[in-house]
Amino acid sequence: MDRPPHWPGLSGVRVLDLSRLLPGGFATLALADLGADVIKVESPQGGDYGRQVDPDTFAALNRNKRSVVLDLREAAGRDTLLRLVENSDAVVESYRPGVLAAMGLDYERLRTANPAVVLCSITGFGQSGPYAHRPGHDLNFLALSGFFAIPHRAEGLVDRIGLRVGDMAGSLYAALATTVAVLGARATGEGQHLDVSLHEAAAAWAAPLALSSSALGTPADSPLVTGDNDVFVLSDGRRLTLATFEDKFWLNFRRCFAADFPALADDTWDSRADRTRDKGAVRALLADVFARRPLPWWSARLSELDVPWAPVYESGTEFLQDPHVRARDLVGTLPGSVTEVPRAQVRFPVLFGAGLESLRRAAPSHGEHTTEVLAELDRPRSPRAT
Repeated sequence: MDRPPHWPGLSGVRVLDLSRLLPGGFATLALADLGADVIKVESPQGGDYGRQVDPDTFAALNRNKRSVVLDLREAAGRDTLLRLVENSDAVVESYRPGVLAAMGLDYERLRTANPAVVLCSITGFGQSGPYAHRPGHDLNFLALSGFFAIPHRAEGLVDRIGLRVGDMAGSLYAALATTVAVLGARATGEGQHLDVSLHEAAAAWAAPLALSSSALGTPADSPLVTGDNDVFVLSDGRRLTLATFEDKFWLNFRRCFAADFPALADDTWDSRADRTRDKGAVRALLADVFARRPLPWWSARLSELDVPWAPVYESGTEFLQDPHVRARDLVGTLPGSVTEVPRAQVRFPVLFGAGLESLRRAAPSHGEHTTEVLAELDRPRSPRAT
């Protein structure tokens, strides 16, 4: 059952989602969670191929949306899309530059149908520049963004992580920019074309740390790289994170465990400046200390201290079982319409005082709402939220 919030949120905002896979899907997910009517426009040939590649991720990215099948390669499909544009606030797409224009659906054509429409184009490198037509995925965008130039420990190369940082960063900028542009269009009657580059979004996240370290002879000389802010391997092979950046936390940690590990009785590194200067030695000390006990031992002792630490969850199951996750109702279950299996999903990660139920409706099956949405073309649209 679709349960909108008690307050307007983005209710009354209609977004046509022409995108596929992660970046566009995550951007329009945020808009849908906040109450926008997101209509996912899919091709007749199976639709978004995320359905086949990774159904669980597809289900998480497309809740609270409706699905319509239109063949944009055919004139009839394009004409129907333009009729939908007439009563929509925004269109989100993730084709390479020039693809929409080749179909006769560039921004100028869309604004002919609706001068107030916002077109949000999400691409790897933007609509212009020497890389504009280059193919790419998240790892490529990160490589060129400065992400790998951010030092993370005293020695060793920065390696890839599983999270698609560039895709997610770009998605959030796209959602924010689309919301702001829609508000502007409602005030002025004029829409605009948003050029969202995943590479530039990743650079915006990386820049504060990457640029500040660019003048250093060795990036690891950055004052933000410390030996006591890292991931350590324990005696049972599990991992643990420690982040005693402030002196008070280091002192709490050192004094508590000095009896168990005599090397921690040394007060040489009780100031932040000294720990930073000798970051390699500090890390080596901590690596040796942590390697002497298993995770249950460390968890029991550290839980009693005012120290920033956490075990590394190596599976989604551990995350789901976390007591804080459960207490905050961070994860809920949606009935599946793509399959009959209920799917655990993380709610919208902000708690609104006025209330917001973001786990309202499962991802649609391919073309599930085609008849419903096309029937709405013949009915006047409800007044838009302002």
